Amino acid sequence: MASDSSHGPDRHGNDEQGGGGPDHDALCGSTVERFFRGISEFIFHTKLGVADVQLVDYVSDLMLRFVRVDSLYSLRQSDGMRTKHVVQMISEAERRIGLAKREVYRHVGDFTLFWSGMYPESLSAKKNRGESPDQLIDYCRQGKRAYAIAAEIEGGADRPSSELIHRMSEHFEMCAYGLREVRRHWEEDDDSNGLLTW
Repeated sequence: MASDSSHGPDRHGNDEQGGGGPDHDALCGSTVERFFRGISEFIFHTKLGVADVQLVDYVSDLMLRFVRVDSLYSLRQSDGMRTKHVVQMISEAERRIGLAKREVYRHVGDFTLFWSGMYPESLSAKKNRGESPDQLIDYCRQGKRAYAIAAEIEGGADRPSSELIHRMSEHFEMCAYGLREVRRHWEEDDDSNGLLTW
């Protein structure tokens, strides 16, 4: 799912490379956004019976953001290096205060939810290889904890509410299951070589 960030639209439909012109960029951005929103709504609302619109929108925004590898690994340590492991992210969160602390913990929640839901087999592979700093990390427990800590810090009107982040913590397992269903649905559609139909 995650792709190289060297080209393509960001979450607002803006292409950093400028290729294809503004109309093409807007179309691509809106098409990708509609795809993620549509499949999220179908799985969460229709299949799982989740009525929480804000929660479903948050999950679809998460998928849209993490299409780009640079968003998935956007958090940097004090030395400027990107963090690629949850243990590094948690350590970085502990060094920060206020809104910065909230945003790092929210990223930990998003990161662990994305991998737990979309690619759980990669987490098993990491543990079996025994070479990752995260090999002993329980992504579900750490994700729930990270969202809970983030929810304790007010984020302001332009950020997800503390109530929503708290619900992400409470419903982490259900969201991860929903993401697995999203992946299964689009992989089945890819196998049929057709467009997503609901």
